[in-house]
Amino acid sequence: MESSAEHDIEKGVAVNPTEVHATADNSTDRDGKHSSLDHEDDGPRLSASEGKLSYWGVKMDDIWGVEARGITRVMTNEKNMPRPLHDYFHMFSLWFSINLQAVNIIIGLLGPLVYGLGWVDCVCIVIFASALASCGVAYLATFGPESGNRTMIIGRYFMGYWPSKIAAVCNIVQQVGFGTIGCIITGQMITAVNGGGLSLAVGCVIAALCIGLIATFGINYLNKIERFGYIPQALAIFVLIGSAGKNFNTAAVSVGDSGSINANRCSFFALIFASIIGFSAISADFYVYYPKTYPKWITFASTWSGIWVALIFCDIIGVGIATGIPNIPEWSDAYDISSGALLYACYSGLGGFGGFCVVILALGSITNNAPCSYSAALTIQVLGRYGKKVPRWFWCVLITVVELVLSIAGRNQLFTVFENFLPMMAYWICPWITIVLEEHLLFHKLNGKAFDWSIYESKSKLPIGLAALLSFLIGFAGAIVGMYQIWYTGPIALKVGGAYGGDIGAWLAIGFTGIVFPPLRWLEWKKFGR
Repeated sequence: MESSAEHDIEKGVAVNPTEVHATADNSTDRDGKHSSLDHEDDGPRLSASEGKLSYWGVKMDDIWGVEARGITRVMTNEKNMPRPLHDYFHMFSLWFSINLQAVNIIIGLLGPLVYGLGWVDCVCIVIFASALASCGVAYLATFGPESGNRTMIIGRYFMGYWPSKIAAVCNIVQQVGFGTIGCIITGQMITAVNGGGLSLAVGCVIAALCIGLIATFGINYLNKIERFGYIPQALAIFVLIGSAGKNFNTAAVSVGDSGSINANRCSFFALIFASIIGFSAISADFYVYYPKTYPKWITFASTWSGIWVALIFCDIIGVGIATGIPNIPEWSDAYDISSGALLYACYSGLGGFGGFCVVILALGSITNNAPCSYSAALTIQVLGRYGKKVPRWFWCVLITVVELVLSIAGRNQLFTVFENFLPMMAYWICPWITIVLEEHLLFHKLNGKAFDWSIYESKSKLPIGLAALLSFLIGFAGAIVGMYQIWYTGPIALKVGGAYGGDIGAWLAIGFTGIVFPPLRWLEWKKFGR
């Protein structure tokens, strides 16, 4: 049921939903076409809650197609006309393009090179860890068409208005981190192709500008690029298999005693899981224009399959390359320089065409990281009324600057960033997803209580969030005692095996949160009735 009026609780003023939604600050659908709700007068198209700067967003939308809409909800009559087969394939291709990337090849390297695991161990871990993580992303994506809200706005229905801001801050850090990694990888590959004549810092600048430009223009440009972005990536990766596949050592075995191997299996599983589960916090952002009549299971299946197929394809190639490094001096020397130089060495013998393929892979990182920067900008708006007053495109520009600075500063420590940053992201998002899942299934699905997606700004109607906040913190505490990092290893992680233990922080976070949230939420529901 749509409410007749909404309340901007941080401004204390009533907002007419007709102005906020039906004639919101953008009326451009995902295919770059203006909907029938366009008006000649820009004024009515502005969101009453997003400030005067939105006027310039509308002007940029009209002239250059820059998306003006921020976190304003997409109403039912603003959604696209149903095109089921087209849309289901687009869901698949979106996530297939995002994940068919060099970054996932490089993540696959870490199994044999960092954790000392063999071919069979790594392949099995890649298959099952990717399948599990993809479920979280696909599950959250199903809320997009139904609600018309962005992912972090949806989070308010599970954690409450104020506690959900903690998740929003974590998500901003996470997406900016992913963008930074993408800039470094792209810079490394561009520098390798150039023979070192172009500095890594300049390569990072090129990557950051490309990622930021697409994110700034918004959802229409993102969707156009992602719809077919996987084609050149797939061709370049097939050439990589043909060039380097003969050197993969499928007989490689895991190194160490049984305890150490088991601990390393846990850590590599956690790394693969963490590399994709972070997309759960943004997956609904790209589905808000889809009709809410689409079956959730098809939305889930289309999203899950697009992610999983791309991940196992790229990660296993990375594992194969890593198994060949000890036996190929050229690869070993290139690996000592950078991961980008390693990928370039894998195309050795192809001359200029090999360099061209590396450039294709480098530019493909844009399709992986532009969505992250785009969603990070939306998440900043979720933080409050001051964030909403600044247009989404401006936040994208600011995020681009931040990613540029961070990538230049950390350009020589890529693997260290991988090992420390990626697992940390799972430590916050696993408690968050657990809360979402239990709130949805236990307190809404089983009780037959539907969500009112129109109250996303109403603090008096959204959950209080005390149960979610306490459960989230307890879950994070579980992650701390189970985490395995270079700078800290939790006491439970040390019990996993080997001399240093293994990373089980994500699973303890899920377990701790899953146990304490239902009773706490039941008490909150009984006390406050919401």
